[in-house]
Amino acid sequence: MTYNCPVEITLKMIGGKYKSLILWHLIDSTLRFGELRKLIPQATPKMLTQQLRELEEDNLIARMVYPVVPPKVEYSLTELGKSIRPILTAMYGWGSDYLTNNGVEVNCSMHIKQ
Repeated sequence: MTYNCPVEITLKMIGGKYKSLILWHLIDSTLRFGELRKLIPQATPKMLTQQLRELEEDNLIARMVYPVVPPKVEYSLTELGKSIRPILTAMYGWGSDYLTNNGVEVNCSMHIKQ
């Protein structure tokens, strides 16, 4: 499918159920699958794998497989993935303000990274 709308393509790339959380946790880190599972416990292994594959297909994350037994796989942001940081930070700020203004305490695995 071809996208001509900037907002539409952005949402297609980061709008998956856990994509923004995955990207957020990889901003300053290289993480293994198990580490991502701990940070995003609500994601099933199948869903997390699917979201990681889609992010990799869109060149937002890189997957590095080490030839060891058992296999070691690490995920990190590509340069394109790193460029999404201001968008994620703005989303966090907007959502945080919304929750606070509606009397809801911010309580999630995302924290502002300086």
